[in-house]
Amino acid sequence: MTPTGRHFLQIPGPTNTPDRVLRAMAAPTIDHRGPQFAELGLAVLEALKPVFGTTQPVVIYPASGTGAWEAALVNTLSPGDTVVCFETGHFATLWQEMARRLGLEVDFVPGDWRHGVDPEAVADKLRNDPGHRIKAVLVVHNETSTGVTSRIAEIRQAIDSTGHPALLLVDTISSLGSIEYQHDAWGVDVTVAGSQKGLMLPPGLSFNAISQKALEASKTARLRRSFWDWQPILEANQRGFFPYTPATNLLYGLREALRMLDEEGLANVYARHRRHAEATRLAVRGWGLEVLCADEREHSGSLTAVIVPDGYDADKIRAVILDRYNMSLGAGLGKLAGKIFRIGHLGDFNDLMLAGTLAGVQMGLVAAGSPIDPTGINAALDRLQRP
Repeated sequence: MTPTGRHFLQIPGPTNTPDRVLRAMAAPTIDHRGPQFAELGLAVLEALKPVFGTTQPVVIYPASGTGAWEAALVNTLSPGDTVVCFETGHFATLWQEMARRLGLEVDFVPGDWRHGVDPEAVADKLRNDPGHRIKAVLVVHNETSTGVTSRIAEIRQAIDSTGHPALLLVDTISSLGSIEYQHDAWGVDVTVAGSQKGLMLPPGLSFNAISQKALEASKTARLRRSFWDWQPILEANQRGFFPYTPATNLLYGLREALRMLDEEGLANVYARHRRHAEATRLAVRGWGLEVLCADEREHSGSLTAVIVPDGYDADKIRAVILDRYNMSLGAGLGKLAGKIFRIGHLGDFNDLMLAGTLAGVQMGLVAAGSPIDPTGINAALDRLQRP
């Protein structure tokens, strides 16, 4: 059957790109060495800061979030340095694998993929390191593969309680612009982000927000870097330029997306995401299914991961939903493959879009023969009828 209507892209990123952003990106490309581009560059670099919660520099790369991971590591660390990472999900696992490949020593703390980073576990690691061999703590703020959000402010407090000088590096790829985040107030040294989720852009831009402590560390860090090196980028950014050919039209889109976030107000953006996440969890529990995140304090505002009943294949359920209702849901990744599906509810999203999404999931579960309560969506609809 040929699909009609608009496809529902309900994976947890890339998200739906708003029409305003698409139209902004359709502008003619300009000279990236000319005065018009300098105006664009300076405006975007300044407008990014409130979204990160920082007054410090934010570096933009024409790359995916994986590139920003590497930039965070190579600018602050040296071969043989020890970093502590936590197994909160698939992407935390990939980041620690990258650290190993770059020649770092990784202390990888195992986890069950249902909980975020335990602040006390961070403190224990640092208390047991009187020689300060550990140079950085790596944390994924919102684990896209699980729908679990780690408590960064508490992790910062745990680090401070030990007096340890380790850097704090945080991945916000699926939380920035969707879940409250404060780079400065929470004492983060490098924040990693990408364009294709809460910032409502296509993939292709990534970011490092950089503390003064991280800038100082970059002066003595000895991991090899060239393209990812902060210093020439920061120097060029002072004039609104970049030391390489930038993704001009994506920057047009970024400027428009930042305007949209400012118009709504970041506090309202975060409240909208919390509300949609709550309604989604009500639907999941109304169906008689289980949310993967096991700690009420750590539910994600960006996505909800749903455990399918024993004997059922989440990927087959997703296939039914795609075939019948033209809607894409996120797959289970790594050890969760076939066991969960993920509902994205982030970015340019409203109540009616969520109601349609949940209706499609419910109809797909019934069509796939999954034993659910077909009135489960009602609790979500009741929540959406309230502010």
